[in-house]
Amino acid sequence: MIPKLPTATGSFGEKPELTFPDADAPEGLQVQVLEQGSGETVNPGDTVVVNYLGQTWGGRVFDNSYDRGDTLNFPVGMGAVIGGFDDGLTGQQIGSRILLSVPPEHGYGPRGVPQAGISGTDTLVFVVDIVGVQ
Repeated sequence: MIPKLPTATGSFGEKPELTFPDADAPEGLQVQVLEQGSGETVNPGDTVVVNYLGQTWGGRVFDNSYDRGDTLNFPVGMGAVIGGFDDGLTGQQIGSRILLSVPPEHGYGPRGVPQAGISGTDTLVFVVDIVGVQ
């Protein structure tokens, strides 16, 4: 059975808005390519340059780089970021827009991030535009 995932407005480079299905968050990490890029493939150890929007499942946006007008850079596949980013972005191509549904075990774990309003049971949804690698 294909899990029901949120839909995102806009295209690569535009701040997305998410619409959630009338369903519980799916089990496990879900990765959906919303727009396929044609650039280099992201490999473990690469430092990716991204724009992103992060929102709790059915809840509020807790962070986004679009409003700041600044990308974020981080290494993937090295455990430097949440597992959902390591696993969901590795193997994708530059220029892609990716939707990630990240359960707690691939996110911030049972502690969550209280200062960001993320509980230990929240599934997180990210729309990530892979701008490049360094």
